[in-house]
Amino acid sequence: MHPHISRLYHLSNKPDRLIVGLMSGTSLDGLDVALCKIGNHGVNTRANVLHFETVQYEKNFTERVRTVFSKRDVDLQQVCLLNPWIAEQHAQMVLQCLQRWNYTVDEIDLIASHGQTIFHSPRSFHQLPEYGNATLQIGDGDHLASKSGIITISDFRQKHIAAGGEGAPLAMYGDYLIFSTPRENRIMLNIGGIANLTWLPATQSAKEVLSTDIGPGNTMMDALVRQQKVDLQFDVDARIARSGKVSGKLLGALKKNPFFELPLPKTVGPELFNLDYLAQAIKQSMTELLSLSDQLATLNQFSADRITKLIQHVTAGENQFSVYVSGGGIHNTLLLENIAVNLPGTTIASTEVLGIHPDAKEALLFALLANECVAGEARKLGNTRPETKSLTMGKISFPD
Repeated sequence: MHPHISRLYHLSNKPDRLIVGLMSGTSLDGLDVALCKIGNHGVNTRANVLHFETVQYEKNFTERVRTVFSKRDVDLQQVCLLNPWIAEQHAQMVLQCLQRWNYTVDEIDLIASHGQTIFHSPRSFHQLPEYGNATLQIGDGDHLASKSGIITISDFRQKHIAAGGEGAPLAMYGDYLIFSTPRENRIMLNIGGIANLTWLPATQSAKEVLSTDIGPGNTMMDALVRQQKVDLQFDVDARIARSGKVSGKLLGALKKNPFFELPLPKTVGPELFNLDYLAQAIKQSMTELLSLSDQLATLNQFSADRITKLIQHVTAGENQFSVYVSGGGIHNTLLLENIAVNLPGTTIASTEVLGIHPDAKEALLFALLANECVAGEARKLGNTRPETKSLTMGKISFPD
């Protein structure tokens, strides 16, 4: 038996595994690093986040990634160079975190790396009949494994696409394993640049689980702030948006897009919801004189309305359910207030009350996917199209 296979066999039979989950989202603000202790697999999974940190990206890092991020026309050499370079930067960040947390490399079983999405193009977006769904994450797993000295599992989204899906959202797998409960119906709402949700009915039936992208979360608000306020990366505490008024005309134009009428599940990215989308809506609604604060207030309401409309759709017929929120959007208090107004009587809380830090949840979910890759079993959930098979996701890279 090859030593690499022997190592995997040993890992798969351990009662618990220490896995570093990594997530870098569309906000490009930093790398979420979660050291997770995960035991067993499947519906018997036990998960605990031992340490968590968001390592802030330096300006140089973010600027380099933005040269190829969500753009159809890019410098292909830059993409080629960034693929290993991002992995090397992430490896350094992991090693620094482990040092701060007093762990050695030898104590860590796996790294689970999401990588950095630079383009997401499902068939509904590109509308080219000869091509299928596609997505691209860079930050090569081999380089990450080599530089860190830790077995790395990466590139999770490609298997989902190969099996007939759109490569996202993948949260359904981890959400089902650790958050499903017979005690209540749950919506696991993640608000990053793009918002997505997982519906977990109290029946705990895997066939009834639904996970889908919703539409814009923070991405358009953040992009507008960066464009208009060179000293800000986002609207801190929604201060600017709170000083503005929602424009009904602009809000109506923002809501007019075929994406919102697509059947579920569906995916989307900043490739659609960006400042060009905002500019077109402003032109269509003839609201060119709106102030920055009014635009942000309207974008905030736009995200809240899209989120709550889809929640109401997937929970139709259920009078009682709770919403648990994670992701950067949980820090946008105005967004949460607007969501709450649209869902009167519904319990809305952070995943913190379930024992998971809301900023760490996505990194944990990829650690769970890595755990399933080495120790679990392929499983079919309700969020799949008829042609989508049971899946084990992730490519395995060895450090030597």
